[in-house]
Amino acid sequence: MSPQSEKYQNRIELLQGTLDLLILQTLMWGAQHGYGISQVIRAQSGDVLQVDTGSLYPALHRLERQKWIKSEWRLTDNNQRAKFYQLTSAGKKRLGEERSRWNQMSDAIGAILANRPEEV
Repeated sequence: MSPQSEKYQNRIELLQGTLDLLILQTLMWGAQHGYGISQVIRAQSGDVLQVDTGSLYPALHRLERQKWIKSEWRLTDNNQRAKFYQLTSAGKKRLGEERSRWNQMSDAIGAILANRPEEV
């Protein structure tokens, strides 16, 4: 698989349910603007996961509508006006639920990958 197709595949997988979890986890570490969120996800994943703005901002708006995050306009370190997102208490609760679900799914997939099929 070429590096370009691997990046594309990672993007597809990210869109299928993990983006919200990654955003909520990133905001657990503190308020951040959209570009900062994408950079943290990229850096923390060792450049494997890259979130396009076309995926990130709709997810941020969806999380805000769910009241899992809230936003406010502030100035960045570069004196630029940007919308900063912050986790709410409902978002912290949701993060715990999503992490639990992720761990359960990860354990289940790991069990399947680790076992050989039994004869039928």
